[in-house]
Amino acid sequence: VQLQASGGGLVQAGNSLKLSCVASGRTFSDYALAWFRQAPGKEREFVSAMDLSGVTRRYADSVKGRFTISRDNAKNTMYLRMNSLKPEDTAVYSCEARYGRIVFSSMSQAGVYNYWGQGTQVTVSS
Repeated sequence: VQLQASGGGLVQAGNSLKLSCVASGRTFSDYALAWFRQAPGKEREFVSAMDLSGVTRRYADSVKGRFTISRDNAKNTMYLRMNSLKPEDTAVYSCEARYGRIVFSSMSQAGVYNYWGQGTQVTVSS
């Protein structure tokens, strides 16, 4: 599956952005999905993930209550709604996918995802 993230930009702290990740090549509903981010000079970190159905979702503590992950299988698209953005949310956000089921305890592990695409830059100014 090929993944392409979009929707990033420059926003002021407190504002919102909605990222999209469009997939192509395989049956979208067969994949668990996730968002990761990497800030300059920092390690890549988990942001959010969800299972095949989109019912089970997991969030990093740093974004819980502010970000919402969702998917529209009919459009082969995953979303990340980001509210109350903070300067520390500044990073390149990328989407990743894993074929098949995934358990909650594994959702935050980068190594379980088999596919990823180019990211989109999110910059939050103070």
